[in-house]
Amino acid sequence: MDLQPIFEPITEENRPLVIAGPCSAETEEQTVETAKQLASKGIKIFRAGIWKPRTKPGGFEGIGSEGLSWLQTVKQETGMLTATEVATAKHVEEALKAGVDLLWVGARTTTNPFAVQEVADTLKGVDVPVLVKNPVNPDIELWIGGLERIYNAGIRRLGAIHRGFSTYDKTIYRNTPQWHIPIELRRRLPEVPIICDPSHIGGRRELIASISQQALDLNFEGLIIESHCTPDDAWSDKNQQITPDVLAEILTHLVVRKTNQTTEDLSILRRQIDDLDNKLLEVLAKRFRVSREIGTYKKEHNMAVLQTVRYDEILKDRIAQAESMDINGEFMKTVLEAIHEESVRVQLELINKK
Repeated sequence: MDLQPIFEPITEENRPLVIAGPCSAETEEQTVETAKQLASKGIKIFRAGIWKPRTKPGGFEGIGSEGLSWLQTVKQETGMLTATEVATAKHVEEALKAGVDLLWVGARTTTNPFAVQEVADTLKGVDVPVLVKNPVNPDIELWIGGLERIYNAGIRRLGAIHRGFSTYDKTIYRNTPQWHIPIELRRRLPEVPIICDPSHIGGRRELIASISQQALDLNFEGLIIESHCTPDDAWSDKNQQITPDVLAEILTHLVVRKTNQTTEDLSILRRQIDDLDNKLLEVLAKRFRVSREIGTYKKEHNMAVLQTVRYDEILKDRIAQAESMDINGEFMKTVLEAIHEESVRVQLELINKK
């Protein structure tokens, strides 16, 4: 792809590009007040959801077109650039008519090629920066496809947003980061800048700082962070929004690594360890869930919890498999015995529960 800078070239001196603002524009007062506070902290690009896709009907689905005039007020009173999510041709047309400076395609929209194509067709002949979020599910081809559709419409100021991926299993994240996927996107489309969305990855404000640092350690170009003047009163996603003061504190303490290093920085290796540890925990959570299902089956069929022959077979096979992968056999035996002990405890607890 032959791309142009989104607004200005992102260099070592001005990285990360920061986009901040509330999940949703709720009232004109809330929108403008948040923008003024962010502008006072040096933030140049203000984001606010005008149309909000909700999982179920009945929730706050955005203020709608009325909020676009509030973004115009933000620009007039603060000088900030404005950004919002678009999902339909109507959204694109109204946002452009209102002078919105940056558009992004949301995760649910990226999942649907028909919807992305509708947005792309409406953008033909327009010069506006567009960011494409990864799809809800961990499918890099869908993500690349979304970027290509927007690029084929003639958009040359193009970027990607990494907001994590949905998972059925319980994790510390709202959406698991699965960092290997944006890393693969960078390998395949090295000219596309990647912006991290720690708000949607974490789902909790206390995780924003650490996720932001991980993104910078992986040489992401920017951050898009949800910030609200009174986040505890937010009409949507209040747990993942932070005040402008907290945002400024986080940005102050972020360490920006050099992007021209020829060897992998130790911190990046440590982040990979953290990511792998999280995956281990997710796998263990899945395993114990299955153990509980087995316990339910044994209870219903009046079976003994301990199946000695089965356990001996597992122990022998897994240790041999581990050794073939250069993992110490005694270490693996200790791990498997601990897992088995916990599985038995879980099943006994379930069977004895009245």
